[in-house]
Amino acid sequence: MPRVMIIGANRGIGRALLDGYLKKGWKCIATSRKEQAPEENVTWIKLDIRDPNSHIPLTGELDLLICNAGVFLERGAKLGSGYDANLWADTFSTNVTGTYLAIETQINVLKATKNSKIAIISSQMASDTTAPGGSYIYRSSKAASLNLGRNLATDLKSEGISVGIYHPGWVQTDMTGNAGNLTASESAAGLIKRFTALSIETTGCFETWDGNIHPY
Repeated sequence: MPRVMIIGANRGIGRALLDGYLKKGWKCIATSRKEQAPEENVTWIKLDIRDPNSHIPLTGELDLLICNAGVFLERGAKLGSGYDANLWADTFSTNVTGTYLAIETQINVLKATKNSKIAIISSQMASDTTAPGGSYIYRSSKAASLNLGRNLATDLKSEGISVGIYHPGWVQTDMTGNAGNLTASESAAGLIKRFTALSIETTGCFETWDGNIHPY
């Protein structure tokens, strides 16, 4: 039975991804910053991805690692009166450093598994093809996570590990103030299809939830 680990699975897209893999019959490992109630067929792990000491390597094999945890902290900030340095530090420690730490921690079990995969949830806001202004911290952090994923794909290809980076769509979650045009379940269903299609031949891809190649 394949095994998936979802970083940031207690709500929103992460929770929908967890529900999707449970329906597929996968063994599921899910993380959250807060303790979660016991749940059938789910191993919950309390994890603060910003803290290196909070990351614990798994044993055995891991078919898919999904790096979903992320924050958008600068809502309402304006140029000249916002974007405090602490917001930059807190955002990057979650959206970039935390993603890297999660991958580095599980790299040995991924290497031990044939055709293992890493999925990084980034955003279309990572692309340098659009620049509508604002959201400087979030945009910068997602651009960094895209760059991280692309370079990991290069380094891990020889290990047989595929890496994909994904835009989940504009999803109705707490992060968007529930203003999106997709439900979390719709986004997750599309993302699961993308993860299934990911291979060494397509490693380093930047795709949308519905299967379109996104420009970098």
